[in-house]
Amino acid sequence: MASTQLYIVVTFHTTSQALGFESFAKKQGLAGRLAPVPRQLSAGCGFAWLEPAGSREALVNALPHYDLGHEGVAQLDL
Repeated sequence: MASTQLYIVVTFHTTSQALGFESFAKKQGLAGRLAPVPRQLSAGCGFAWLEPAGSREALVNALPHYDLGHEGVAQLDL
């Protein structure tokens, strides 16, 4: 059986928001990556930011400073 890892998943209304967040997140030093939205969630666009749960505080501190906005935040075992 494959092991899972806990992630904080940020979804976006548009692809532009998602791609913009990728650039923003890298500048903030976040450890996550842009990936397809996990099937457990739905979102306006097909991309989500997957941040390892260990970096949760950094992500939570960065999100309010992202001007383009996001759709939602969830925690999932992936």
